[in-house]
Amino acid sequence: MTIVCSSHNLKRAYKQVKRNKGVAGIDQMPTEKFAVWFIAEGEALTNVLLKGNYCPQGVKQVEIPKPKGGMRKLGIPTVRDRIIQQAIAQVLSPIYEREFSEKSYGYRPKRSAHKALKQASEYVAAGKEVVVDMDMKSFFDEVNHDRLMYELSTKTGDKTLLRLIRKYLQSGILLGGLVSQRTKGTPQGSPLSPLLSNIVLDELDKELEKRGHCFVRFADDFSIYVRSQKAGERVKESITAFITNKLKLKVNEEKSVVCEVDKTSLLGHTILKSGDLIIAKENIKRFKDSIRKITKRKRGVSFELVISELNPKLRGWFEYFKHSSSARLFQNLDAWIRRKLRCFRIKQTKRTIGLVRFLKKQGVKTYQSWIIALSGVGWWRKSAAPQIHQAMGNSWFEEQGLFNLSLNYKKLNY
Repeated sequence: MTIVCSSHNLKRAYKQVKRNKGVAGIDQMPTEKFAVWFIAEGEALTNVLLKGNYCPQGVKQVEIPKPKGGMRKLGIPTVRDRIIQQAIAQVLSPIYEREFSEKSYGYRPKRSAHKALKQASEYVAAGKEVVVDMDMKSFFDEVNHDRLMYELSTKTGDKTLLRLIRKYLQSGILLGGLVSQRTKGTPQGSPLSPLLSNIVLDELDKELEKRGHCFVRFADDFSIYVRSQKAGERVKESITAFITNKLKLKVNEEKSVVCEVDKTSLLGHTILKSGDLIIAKENIKRFKDSIRKITKRKRGVSFELVISELNPKLRGWFEYFKHSSSARLFQNLDAWIRRKLRCFRIKQTKRTIGLVRFLKKQGVKTYQSWIIALSGVGWWRKSAAPQIHQAMGNSWFEEQGLFNLSLNYKKLNY
């Protein structure tokens, strides 16, 4: 506990929490104000922590939609508790990192979703074309506190630290103005939760390794790769029993499947039987839905603002999916995005004469401008016309600063 409360460790924790940003907890204190508060109260806080008398504040619960449906519950601790939890994680993480499985990729230093996908692709390329795709039911809400505390006690004998962690596990949840106590689970969204989840599921990793299975795990999502449907069904049955009886967790039977690898997705990707990665259809749909919201013609915002909102979305999506075999897809998406933007821009001209003036300014001949302006078709059909493409070609979008998916993909792969 002395190391957790050291000045150096707390400063590191504060810097990390500040980088992560995040909203205020139930005390409404923003991250930026903590430094001022700590100057006045830091010594007292440290003393209370070392004596074991610190009581965490409640956790603000919010719900966000899951990508595949349903709602995900997030627990937002106060900034003070986030920093203390981060300080604990910084001390415990190096101890556990030495023993965690090589096949565990989530919430760990120097590991990523891309490395998990690479490992899974290698399994498939080696002939393991059937996957046991396991889904844990409300994992973060079902973690058994006693089992977790026992695992923690095997690595640290510091009773003050262990009591503080249990207090965090049991801290109240504020939802709709009411506080309820927690008897199981660890709030998803706290700095300590990722490490605790890996500690809980490390026992599963060790069991899979002992049985000689080829698997990858990213947080509570894990997939096991086998050579046949029959073998997959056997593995699914035995691992479900282990999770239920030994770990005291629940498996979502409806979402856990045994199928050929290209019939499901892993971390937003579909793995082909060749081992190549493509972007999963549901992720393409979600991406296009998000683009539609930004480029909605009735928004009444400037074209420049739309570009500035699009670019971070495009860059982030590209960075995540840039290792997939998606050259043609990126080309098609670029073309679709440009058409959405052409449609948005010409609708801003509002009237026939406004569209003519805009097209003429972009170098379109007068009579051609009048032809498309008076055509009588809707804005979407107009956006595909040659005159519109002439006015707003690829080079025009480059001048506007629009991020180009296919161009960046070519730079990376050719």
